[in-house]
Amino acid sequence: MTGASGRMDAGRGQALADLSVTVPVASPGGRYDIRIGPGLYRSLGDQLRQAFGDSPRSVVVVANPKVASLYAAAVLAGVAAAGFRGHLCLIPDGERYKTLRTAARVWDDCVARRLERRDLLLALGGGVVGDVTGFAAATYLRGVNYVQLPTTLLAMIDSSVGGKTGVNHRAGKNLIGAFHQPALVVADLETLATLPRREWNAGWHEAVKYGVIRDADLFARLEARLPLALRRERPWDWLAEVIADCCRIKAEIVARDERESGERKVLNFGHTVGHALEAVTAYRRFRHGEAVGIGMVAACQIAVRLGKLSEAEAARVERLVQRIGRLPNTEGIAMPALLAAMKQDKKVARGQLRFILPSRIGFADEQAVEAESVIAEAAAAALETFSRRRR
Repeated sequence: MTGASGRMDAGRGQALADLSVTVPVASPGGRYDIRIGPGLYRSLGDQLRQAFGDSPRSVVVVANPKVASLYAAAVLAGVAAAGFRGHLCLIPDGERYKTLRTAARVWDDCVARRLERRDLLLALGGGVVGDVTGFAAATYLRGVNYVQLPTTLLAMIDSSVGGKTGVNHRAGKNLIGAFHQPALVVADLETLATLPRREWNAGWHEAVKYGVIRDADLFARLEARLPLALRRERPWDWLAEVIADCCRIKAEIVARDERESGERKVLNFGHTVGHALEAVTAYRRFRHGEAVGIGMVAACQIAVRLGKLSEAEAARVERLVQRIGRLPNTEGIAMPALLAAMKQDKKVARGQLRFILPSRIGFADEQAVEAESVIAEAAAAALETFSRRRR
């Protein structure tokens, strides 16, 4: 009986391994792999040993309490089994805690554990955990290696890749940060099964972003398949393929423009309005992906008004954003406050707002928008689309 069970587990392990995909990233800041597949976190210790050899002695795992309760024990056990000293550092859950104060908690833990430059930080969680851990890694001892183990769809396809790290300032999102590439990214699809519905949906908006800016075929596949059930339907192969496609797009762009001096700015499609929505609602009303979804609709409306994008293409984007799932109510957001928040965005140049605007589904680029009235009209139209009184 035991032998049969062992063979079944071995067979399942091989089947899951066959679904795994590796996307290499080659950027000026470092080369690393993104490993995508189900069940990967269970062998994390062995993967760390394979990637880093005997160099690290200690691994500090950074997580919020919710994610830690689900995965920290297994991750730490794997780290210990591979011969590393594992430690858990808990930070608060939520975008409003992506601050210097939270980063200082990680620094304090590193100092208390006497982490050396050869040791590792490991981000176990979503985008907030990844950004804070990466920023702490970039600045502790002027830079130590860190590993991303993203547990949200949004983090798997976006924030865990590319080396953007940072924290928010009360004046705006991600105003304080550093470029610091991870040394390894392990995206375990099985962790998606524990995602709340809103977090699951929020991630799909970032996937739509990649389709709009660089891959019309990806957009069409999302149109054909979304919405995808969270727990009833788990097509590992399709998920791995979509996540890998998003990561490849980002990896290729980052390889050409690591520090966002040119092409990398295209990854901010939907983010100018999206970040502003998060800021004016104190990071409490919208998940990041939700705000980006509304921001993409607003950016398409700007492009239509400038004669850059057809109304039919803009309508396709809006329909897909709406199909992903219900978004928070946009009523009560004052346009003057939203415009003021946009002007705090990192992409403002010489006081002028710059947007990533599509000319068709599959291609977008940066453009300055001088007429504030066009921005206000487009943003107001997007907010009206998602206001409760329209539903």
